[in-house]
Amino acid sequence: MDKNLERKQQEERVGRYLKASLKQAGVTYDDLADRLQAFGFKETKASIASKLSRGSFSATFMIAVLRAIGKEGVNLADL
Repeated sequence: MDKNLERKQQEERVGRYLKASLKQAGVTYDDLADRLQAFGFKETKASIASKLSRGSFSATFMIAVLRAIGKEGVNLADL
């Protein structure tokens, strides 16, 4: 498989995973922006939407999002 295609597919899966996790937690992008401030992130609804749409962001951002919504673990098979 083409490495660029494989990377793009992985980015899409991770973005969908975080979007689904937010929905499951009942957290909006506005809510998330507020919660991320506690972790030192200055995000807006638009910047969060853009990152999740692209699916490319730092591991630090992903961990902060998961902590902000109270998710205690991630099963890599879900990604």
